Amino acid sequence: MTRQTETIETSGRVGDSSIRPDGRQKVTGEFAYSSDLWLDGMLWGATLRSPHPSARITGIDITNAVKLPGIYAVLTHEDVPGRLTYGLEHADQPVLAIDRVRYQGEAVALVAADHPETARRAAKLITVGYEVLAPVTDARAALAPDAPALHPGGNLLRQVNIRRGDPDLTLDNTVAPVVVRGEYQVGMQDQAFLGPESGLAVPAEDGGIDLFVATQWLHADRDQIAASLALPADKVRITLSGVGGAFGAREDLSMQIHACLLALHTGKPVKIVYGRAESFFGHVHRHPASMRYEHGATADGKLVYVKADIVLDGGAYASSSTAVAANAATLGVGPYEVPNVVMSSFAVYTNNPPCGAMRGFGAVQACFAYESQMDKLAAALDLDPVELRMRNAMSEGSVMPTGQMVDSAAPVAELLRLVRERPLPDPAAAAELRSLPGGVSNSTHGEGVARGVGYAVSIKNVCFSEGFDDYSTARVRLELIAGEPVAQVHTAAAEVGQGLVTVLAQIVRTELGVEQVVILPADTSIGSAGSSSASRQTYMTGGAVRAACQQVRALVCASGMPAEATVTWRHRPTEALDPESGQGDAHVQYAFAAHRAVVDVDTELGLVKVVEIATAQDVGKAMNPQAVEGQIHGGIAQGLGLAVMEEIQVVDGAVRNPSFTDYLIPTILDMPPVRLDVLELADPHAPYGLRGVGEPPTISSTPAVVAAIRAATGLDLTRVPVRPEHITGTALCRGCFSTGAGCGAVVCTGCCAGRRWWHRRVQPGSTGCTRSGTGIRRCRQFRPAVVLSLARSLTCRSTYCAIRCCPPSRPSLNSA
Repeated sequence: MTRQTETIETSGRVGDSSIRPDGRQKVTGEFAYSSDLWLDGMLWGATLRSPHPSARITGIDITNAVKLPGIYAVLTHEDVPGRLTYGLEHADQPVLAIDRVRYQGEAVALVAADHPETARRAAKLITVGYEVLAPVTDARAALAPDAPALHPGGNLLRQVNIRRGDPDLTLDNTVAPVVVRGEYQVGMQDQAFLGPESGLAVPAEDGGIDLFVATQWLHADRDQIAASLALPADKVRITLSGVGGAFGAREDLSMQIHACLLALHTGKPVKIVYGRAESFFGHVHRHPASMRYEHGATADGKLVYVKADIVLDGGAYASSSTAVAANAATLGVGPYEVPNVVMSSFAVYTNNPPCGAMRGFGAVQACFAYESQMDKLAAALDLDPVELRMRNAMSEGSVMPTGQMVDSAAPVAELLRLVRERPLPDPAAAAELRSLPGGVSNSTHGEGVARGVGYAVSIKNVCFSEGFDDYSTARVRLELIAGEPVAQVHTAAAEVGQGLVTVLAQIVRTELGVEQVVILPADTSIGSAGSSSASRQTYMTGGAVRAACQQVRALVCASGMPAEATVTWRHRPTEALDPESGQGDAHVQYAFAAHRAVVDVDTELGLVKVVEIATAQDVGKAMNPQAVEGQIHGGIAQGLGLAVMEEIQVVDGAVRNPSFTDYLIPTILDMPPVRLDVLELADPHAPYGLRGVGEPPTISSTPAVVAAIRAATGLDLTRVPVRPEHITGTALCRGCFSTGAGCGAVVCTGCCAGRRWWHRRVQPGSTGCTRSGTGIRRCRQFRPAVVLSLARSLTCRSTYCAIRCCPPSRPSLNSA
């Protein structure tokens, strides 16, 4: 295995838009990702996964799999030499299922073969006996005392309580005469990275293992792998391979232990690459959330109290759910001054797929709820939604619900002012067909289309919290090579596409004044750099590299080159939350962003076109302005996706859409123009005054888009993603349309017979279809282009009997 280094020759110091060293290779297809790894003589690994979300295992028979030619190993839990479980925060997930499975897709057995297809065939030949159990799939129901316990300690993984001020004020209508309540849901979003989980494990002569893998946290992987392999940590050596996106999903293990087990068992290198469907089962997702909020305010719009409970569906295993619950609770009232808070957040085990880290990490779910509440409160007060937010906006010196003072810039009102003052897009521009909802599908020429504008603002913590020992280690060496000074930088920080290697080189050039910077491969031969998550790497590893450069500079001034320094750098300490009141200085830094969304909605078909996003964000210091802009654009894309299209459909614990055909993500045609204002209000506690950039764009872009849809339609939309049927009042029938089985609607047997089209729920006795009459209303507006795209039977064409028939392009979205 050859390690390659990147020599970054492009100029640029802190504050410049230095060119990414991997940019050209990625756009030309020359960049080597982990799925491109190859060694002569390597084997291929495959995983057998449970088809059931909940079952006891009554037996495993590998006889037929072992007999298949080309098979080198078939392993079960009995072949795990060390700890049988792993986990990022709690080791509760079996390496391979032991006596039961807790979610569909749980790993049960492994196969190594000389060809990937042979490995997959052998996995199918393994016979597993299951005693299928009723799955627990509703997180609130899982908290009931009589709910089946999925783990020995029960189904409640963590409860975080925040109590501030006088809780009795929530009962006093004279203090808060205006009260609004709401219940909100967030669906399960996938990180949807393009590079599937993959890696190559190579057995070493010393009995250890070398693993080349795409991950976010090398040392956390190493420690979990070593425990399950019964090896000392220094015998597990991990090198970062090319990462095709992460967004939180690679913070947990996927194929790492499996590949290492097979490699050590066979004595040969083993490569595992997941297909897209397996990837959906092989990593964690964003937590679905069910949230109940109550806001009380004075008649002039000052917030008096917020009450809330947030239930997060953690799925079958813990992952990072405990930290997500803390974020949801501590950030759950938003960037507002609220003197009285009663909030509880619950992370709950279910038999749904495991959930963990995803961009925004608990703040996304809470933001959708509290910003929806702010719009509802503005309507109740007959106030402008932005004005209401500005009246309650926190600023530097404000106190969080946890009692922590915000001790650096918090320009919430300024961010809102900036997005509000941006000129609105010209409505006349929507006359072009591609600019309308539905685009070139020709579903409308403007009839039935309404425009809406919505606003939202958010808060997000940066770095790890609650007393976690958060640090990063960096080594910098400066020497003369061919008469030129060259700096080498070595860290274990994962470059996952965010541009960290670019920024680290800029820091070195700034601190040492050299042009030639070599970024060595990230691996575990140096101390940990922590995870590439929580918007922390530029803050943490950037801080470590800066400190190492300062030491090198002092050494050079004292004794010349070569000079080398290794530094372990920590941010200022945080503290654990009080378990009863939730009080404590839990977070290092806060970041803020505001968004304004403009949307066009086809109110008859339920199609949404996001016309424009305006955003303003305080980044402290734009280390690389172009990279900052890219992070903001990318974060908005994921926020837009959650708002109107992205959701893993889970029914009774089973995933129904594990593919990019059926799990919809925004394309370049879905992304609107982004109008951007970047503030640089330095944080005096951070290196260069910077703030984490990557997560805030995702958080408030979702509620801004939904607020705009509400403004266009007048609907009280309380769930994301917003689907067409939420706008049109329709539902997808699960049964045959000739009988209406599934939802109770009686449907015409003419043009829709035997097909799964959209239709309006109607009551028997309403205006009948000319074909069969009962229960079908006539179309309010005849659309020949849509009708002609339906079934070839033209019996009911003249009346458009199904009223809301849509093209059959989204059958995967069937739901009650």
